[in-house]
Amino acid sequence: MTPAQWAMLVLLSLLWGGSFFFAGVAVREVPPVTVALARAGGAALILNLVLPLIGQRLPFTRAAWLAFAVMGMINNVVPFTLIFWAQGHIASGLASILNATTPLSAILVAHVATQDEKMVGSRLVGVLIGFAGVATMIGLDVLDGVGTHVAAQVALVLAGFSYACAGVYGRRFSRMGITPMATATGQVTMSALFLCGVSACVDAPWTLPSPSPATWLALGGLASLSTALAYVIYFRLLAAAGATNLLLVTFLIPVSAIGLGVWILGEQLAARHLVGLAVIGAGLACIDGRLLRLRNRKPFQSGGR
Repeated sequence: MTPAQWAMLVLLSLLWGGSFFFAGVAVREVPPVTVALARAGGAALILNLVLPLIGQRLPFTRAAWLAFAVMGMINNVVPFTLIFWAQGHIASGLASILNATTPLSAILVAHVATQDEKMVGSRLVGVLIGFAGVATMIGLDVLDGVGTHVAAQVALVLAGFSYACAGVYGRRFSRMGITPMATATGQVTMSALFLCGVSACVDAPWTLPSPSPATWLALGGLASLSTALAYVIYFRLLAAAGATNLLLVTFLIPVSAIGLGVWILGEQLAARHLVGLAVIGAGLACIDGRLLRLRNRKPFQSGGR
């Protein structure tokens, strides 16, 4: 990955790290499926307004919209609903650790489904190191909750697996000649259409009391920042860096969440946060492979041949 791609990955982690805060506020007053609908629907509205302004348009082929439908289901509808539901049942620390299993799923899915992202030793070792860093940063005491609320824990693991499948499936859009912006718009539009029907049947949102201003702001942040803007970056990275590298963002999300807490809320940075950050950095370096290549490079020898 290039420095620019790493910078985009960090920005994506900030946007998605903020989604945990926004969702935590929203689910207090709004049911999970309707929160998912607000997130996808708001993002679809924003992206469909922006797309023609930048001189792009959605494709009108059957193949493209079928791909948008599949991507919307596995990248939005399924994981959004599972995550928002699970957040109401287990601690956020344990949820973050379970969310960090996504790259493990991505490596397995990419190994089976692709020809150019096969599992190699350094990549697997790096993912395991990164997972250990996330656990260190959040604190292993949250593991006391393992064994309770099993359904919520399984839901988060399944959400991570769904994201991993979406990362591999989404590679096809660049081959189809669809721009990252159009891809983000099409898949989130199909997600909103799916969720309209589900929310109407499950929550009947027109019968719910009007949310507070704080909840409206949280839903707006979910739609505009954590979804619309985030997915434009997501599909650019997917086309340039591959599914496995892209899903490393799940390791950086806890880093972003803790950093935002220190900066905005004045929370204290514990020693384990610094240790976890260092371990995550080691895992990312291992996956990137740059340090390994430098180590294996033969030293320069002066003089003639």
